[in-house]
Amino acid sequence: MVFLHPLTDFINSNCAANNALAEYYYEGYCPQSGNLLRLPRTPLIEAIAQGLMQQLASDERYSLEGKMYGVLQVELPTGEQRVIKAFSGLLHSCSVVEGWVPPIPGREEVAVDEARTLAQLEAIKQELITLQQIPERQQYESLSREFVQQLQAMNDRHRDRKHQRQEKRQLICETLTGEALTIALKELDEESRQQGIERKLLKRQQNEVLQPLKQLIAAADMRIQELKQQRKQLSRQLQAQMHAAYTLINFYGKSRSLQQLMPEGLPTGTGDCCAPKLLQYAAMHRLKPLAMAEFWWGSASTDGEKIPGKFYPACTERCQPLMGFLLSGFPEMAEKLAIIYEDEWLIAVNKPPGLLSVPGRYLDTQDSVLSRLRNVLPDGMSLNTVHRLDRDTSGILLLARDRQTYRQLSIQFQQQQVHKIYEALLSGIVNVDAGVIELPLWGNPNHRPYQQVNWEYGKPSITHFQVIAREGNYTRVEFKPPTGRTHQLRVHAADIQGLGTPILGDSLYGLSAEFTRLYLHAREIYFQHPQLKETLHLKTETPF
Repeated sequence: MVFLHPLTDFINSNCAANNALAEYYYEGYCPQSGNLLRLPRTPLIEAIAQGLMQQLASDERYSLEGKMYGVLQVELPTGEQRVIKAFSGLLHSCSVVEGWVPPIPGREEVAVDEARTLAQLEAIKQELITLQQIPERQQYESLSREFVQQLQAMNDRHRDRKHQRQEKRQLICETLTGEALTIALKELDEESRQQGIERKLLKRQQNEVLQPLKQLIAAADMRIQELKQQRKQLSRQLQAQMHAAYTLINFYGKSRSLQQLMPEGLPTGTGDCCAPKLLQYAAMHRLKPLAMAEFWWGSASTDGEKIPGKFYPACTERCQPLMGFLLSGFPEMAEKLAIIYEDEWLIAVNKPPGLLSVPGRYLDTQDSVLSRLRNVLPDGMSLNTVHRLDRDTSGILLLARDRQTYRQLSIQFQQQQVHKIYEALLSGIVNVDAGVIELPLWGNPNHRPYQQVNWEYGKPSITHFQVIAREGNYTRVEFKPPTGRTHQLRVHAADIQGLGTPILGDSLYGLSAEFTRLYLHAREIYFQHPQLKETLHLKTETPF
C-alpha cells in the first residue's frame, strides 16, 4: 500500500503557504526530559488538509458519516518531504484502507475476546430487559392497589360502626340495668371483636396473595444487581485488555501500552484517533514530523460541536494525555543518565543537579531519574527508587528492579544500615574541624518545601561532619547523615544552631545569586546487597 504521498497530491507547486506563523501547536511534556515538545499546525499543512477535503468532497461516501481526518507532513532521511493521512475509528466499516495509515497495532489481538464479550454484554442486556418486565411486577402492583382499596373501605365501615357502638353504649348505659345491660354490652364487644377478626383475615389474605409475588420480584431484583455487576466487570475487563494490547511507539523507539501510559484508565476509542495513528506511523518508520492538522468531515457531529471543514486541536480526553509520550525523542534526544552500577536486582545512577528523583505532581515536573529510566530500559516500568535526593543535589541514587529488592533495601534505610557520604562546599569558613549536629526538623506547611528547626514539632535528625579543607572563603565538608530528613544537610549547614554556614548555591537557605547549582553531592554509599549478601561500596567523583 502507498502511505507516503507527495505534497503535490494535495497542493500545487505554486502554493504560497509556508511554515511560518503557526496558529496552533500539538504539544506535551516529554516524560523523559520534561521538555515541552511542540508540533505546529502551519499554513502549509492547513493547505494540504484543504486539498484532502476537496478529494473527500468528490466522493459522496465520505459525506455519509462524520469523523475526524488528519494529515502529517514528514521529512524522509533523504530530506524529501511527504504527507501521510489518517482517519479516526473505522472508515466505511474498515480499519485498513488503501492510502491511509494503518491502525495502531493491538485491536486484532483482542478481536476474538472483544466479540465474545460484546455477545455476553448483549445477552446480559436482554436478560435485564426480561427481568424488568416480568408479569409478576404488574400483578403485584395491581393486587396491592386492590387490597389497599379493600382495607380502606373496611376501615371506613369499621370507623362508622365504632361511632354507632359508642352512641349505643352510652344510650343503654342510661336506660338499662342489671343483666339486660350486661348482655347488651357483651353484644357490642362481640361486634368489635368480629371486626378485628375481619381485618386480620383480610391482611392474612393479602399476605398469602402478595408474598409469593414479592419473593419472585426480590429474586429478579437480586439477579438484576448480579447482572449489572457482571456487566460492569466484563466492560472493565475488555477495556483493560484493549488498553494493554494497544502499543504506542515514540521517536526514541520506546514502546508503551495504553494501560502503562494511563493506568487509571482511558475513554473508549483512545488510540483510534488521527494524531496517535499519524505519530505512531512516523515514529515506526523514522519519519521526522514537520507539521500536523486535524479536521472534521462528513455530517456534523451528533452533539453539534464539530462542523465539516473546520480544524480542531487534539481531543482533551483521548489524545492530549498521550501527546507527551508520542512526541518524545522529537526533535532531539534527552540527556542520558550515567549508570555507575547495574545488575539484575538494582541500578545506581549518578544523578545530575536540577533533576528530580521521581516525577512530580504536575506536567512540568515529570522529568526525573525514574521516568527517564522507565523510558529507556526494557524493564523500566518495574523500577522504583529506594531513596531520594533533592532536585538540586547531585550524586548516587539507588533504584530497585523488583519488589523484593525494594523492600529489603527500604528496611536497611529504615534501620539506618545504609551509610551515605556527602561532600559539600560551604559559603564561609567553619572553624570547627568535626562534630555531630542533632536538630529536630519540621516542614512549614505555609512555606513548602522549607524545613526549619522546631524543638516542639520537629523530627530528630543527626549529621556527622568533618572539614576536608578550607579553600579561600569556602569550607569543603564531608557529611555522614544516619537519618535522612528532607533538606537535612542544607538546614544543618545553614542554621545558626548547626554550622551557621549555608551550602554554596543554596537559594532556599542561603544565597545563590552567582551560582548555577547547589554544591552538595552524594559521593559514596555503603550497604549490604540484598541478594549477593555482600557489602557494596559505590563511589563517584565530586563534580566541584
